[in-house]
Amino acid sequence: MSFSQEIGIWIAAALTLCLYSFLYRDNPFYKFAEHLFVGVAQGYITARTYFDGFLPYVWRPLMSAIGAGDAPAQPIEFVVIIPIALGMLFFARFSRSHAWLTRLPLAFIFGTVSGYSIPAILNAQIFQQMNATITPFGTMATFGAALKVVLILLGAFTALTYFFFSIEHRGAVGRVSRVGIWFLMIGFGSAFGNTVMNRVMLLIQRVEFLLQDWMGPLIVQRVAGLFG
Repeated sequence: MSFSQEIGIWIAAALTLCLYSFLYRDNPFYKFAEHLFVGVAQGYITARTYFDGFLPYVWRPLMSAIGAGDAPAQPIEFVVIIPIALGMLFFARFSRSHAWLTRLPLAFIFGTVSGYSIPAILNAQIFQQMNATITPFGTMATFGAALKVVLILLGAFTALTYFFFSIEHRGAVGRVSRVGIWFLMIGFGSAFGNTVMNRVMLLIQRVEFLLQDWMGPLIVQRVAGLFG
């Protein structure tokens, strides 16, 4: 292992311990690691945006259009002026009298993202779910597949009944809504369990790093010194 790799492992181990020190209480070591992470991440994102976004898609096309000489510039090259102007409006935040101008690029971004993502979200989370809910039983190859469709249909109907507040939840409606509560709790429980499992996997990876990559060579050296 090279010297630079050893330094990197020691820095990573120190930052890991600083972050996990928050389990005891809030302390300056945790704050240092937190601020360092945010600063490094922001610096990395800024650099990647500049080299991968601003230079190839804004600066170079604009400079090629301006420095084209006698040859007429291509109209598509001047399209970059629009995002440049919208981006410059973000700096109006530093002026109290012109801070309202930042609403224009924000509105453009939110509108564009919404128009792009809403159809995809509707298709993935609503239309495809509805299609899976009303799958014909005749297309099921096995009993298990048919039972799965029945449970999906039952869970969807009872869960929607629970959120239907126009009718008082008494009698048959109350019993159906209680079944919907069970389905909701099973869904929330599985989602929470999946989240906890992922966090535990991250913890295991960090512990393995501390015990093997960081402390492992130290233990080997200590044992070699005792029996050497």
